[in-house]
Amino acid sequence: MGWVGAPGYDERVSTASATPPPVHPPFAQTKYQVRFDWGVAGAGRVETADVAVVVDVLHATTSVEQRVSDGEAVAVAELDDRGETAQIATLLADAGATVVAGCLRNRSAVADWIIAKQAELGRRTSIVVIAVGELDDTAETRFAVEDLFGAGAVIEALGLRGIDFTSPEAAAAAAAYEGLRNGVGHLLSASATAQQLAQAGATQHVQAAREVDVSSVVPVLDGAVFRA
Repeated sequence: MGWVGAPGYDERVSTASATPPPVHPPFAQTKYQVRFDWGVAGAGRVETADVAVVVDVLHATTSVEQRVSDGEAVAVAELDDRGETAQIATLLADAGATVVAGCLRNRSAVADWIIAKQAELGRRTSIVVIAVGELDDTAETRFAVEDLFGAGAVIEALGLRGIDFTSPEAAAAAAAYEGLRNGVGHLLSASATAQQLAQAGATQHVQAAREVDVSSVVPVLDGAVFRA
């Protein structure tokens, strides 16, 4: 797949026009169709986009997918906010993006939904994928491997459908999922977040979260509520 940043990628720049190229804020990644960042700060950095995919595998967006699949409408305020999922979703929606909840369970469905959205808009759709991460004891966002895999899985699914003009950050997330695909379930179950949930007696969340491509439902934020 032709990920940006992959060996052999050749980004060609035309010199035929005298018009200077637009200036892209580096951390916003706006030069690329698919962008990736972490947490509330990352959601602010990547600026606005047509579509924003919020990923909190353990377990807010996984829970949203399951509940919406069961016919519920889920208020964003109800989300488990240890990783500030609700704040991120609201921030991105307020910036003008259509926000969807992504996880391993619906990663291909999310990619298909974005393809349909692009056809509806009739132009290239800009996409940001935000891995929520977890809050540590100092209220700082910490790396959460399960969210890296969830975000990378969505980005990889987009690439398989031809949306592969990714920022280096997004390319690295996709490569992490691709390279460790066969071990994702085990690694997710062994992650720090999963162990924390297991100690709290919530192993059912871990088992549901490790399933890949078992759902065709894409929860979309409509006002303050996620619906199918």
